[in-house]
Amino acid sequence: MSMPSTWLITGASRGIGLELTKQLLASPDAVVFATCRSPQSATPLLALGDSVSTNGTLHVVRMDVTDEISIVSAKDEVAGILQGRGLDYLVNNAGVAPQDDRTTTLNINDLLSTFLANVAGPALVMKTFIPLIEQGNRQVIANVSSALASIGTDFGREHTSYSISKYGLNMLTYKLAKERPDLTPFLVDPGWVKTDMGGSNAVLEAHESVAGIIQVVKNVTTKDAGQFIDYTGQKVPW
Repeated sequence: MSMPSTWLITGASRGIGLELTKQLLASPDAVVFATCRSPQSATPLLALGDSVSTNGTLHVVRMDVTDEISIVSAKDEVAGILQGRGLDYLVNNAGVAPQDDRTTTLNINDLLSTFLANVAGPALVMKTFIPLIEQGNRQVIANVSSALASIGTDFGREHTSYSISKYGLNMLTYKLAKERPDLTPFLVDPGWVKTDMGGSNAVLEAHESVAGIIQVVKNVTTKDAGQFIDYTGQKVPW
């Protein structure tokens, strides 16, 4: 039997995070720490623990990525369960997307709250969980970004606050890759996915995007640190 792989997924109560948890748990070798703000109301996530398709081990952990005390508490809980083992994979998936805005019409409170969730949140999660990642066999940190954050892709004026926040996440990931060459932090673009955030007009079903994301995350090496890679394995221009 192969050694179980350990995963921590933020924002696991719905959308891409929920689908990631579901697909990972199909393997008996997966130990998944699925985090969300309100586990007691995360009915679809809790149901995975009793699903006939679940072969791995699920731990649902309360964590609000905008609250440093909550993040530290979650780390302590995860460390207690791991009992000296490390985290192989951290997927920073939690995030928010305000309504479509423009540079000349954006609301400063929306911009600040988006930065808090999409940049400060992942920064605090990485900082707090690095001691557990250091003990893992893979030491991979996958930060879920968006092609909307790519100047090279040239998506234009849409979704200004969200795009700026994800570009901040890209730079944060680059900085960690330069500071910690022993780890493998990178960015993954899930594509335009049919979720509450992506909307019904999106072109990808969640299961399609997530199947690709999992393969990308499992296959990255230290050479991919700081890179921006989409769910098909292709590099995204910055």
